[in-house]
Amino acid sequence: MATQIFVNLPVKDLNRSKEFFTKLGYTFNPQFTDEKAACMIISDTIYVMLLIETFFQTFTKKEIIDAHKSVECSIALSADSKDAVNEMVHKAEAAGATIPNPASDYGFMYQHSFEDLDGHHWEFIWMDPKGMPEHQS
Repeated sequence: MATQIFVNLPVKDLNRSKEFFTKLGYTFNPQFTDEKAACMIISDTIYVMLLIETFFQTFTKKEIIDAHKSVECSIALSADSKDAVNEMVHKAEAAGATIPNPASDYGFMYQHSFEDLDGHHWEFIWMDPKGMPEHQS
């Protein structure tokens, strides 16, 4: 069995977050979705658990940061093309996301990002393996 990843993110308004990510084309697994949490399906092995803050807090004694002011991680996902990167970021912006930086094009790699409704940072990246620079020792 392939390793699966479950990214857990605290959200202020679960229904609003589900509506936002649905506009980006994501779906949710109803078996793991209720009034406290929603299991967003990224792929067969990648899931994002959107957890209302009070429920998220039951898993840690640490303070939940305000992702609009601080960052703890950046969620980076690959895309099939530069156009696919731009399409996802444009969908996110239309759904209410903010765009913190313009896209970056390094020739072999193209990336663009957005911050979701709760301020979590999402990167979408396309890489051309034929154009990757050789590793220098």
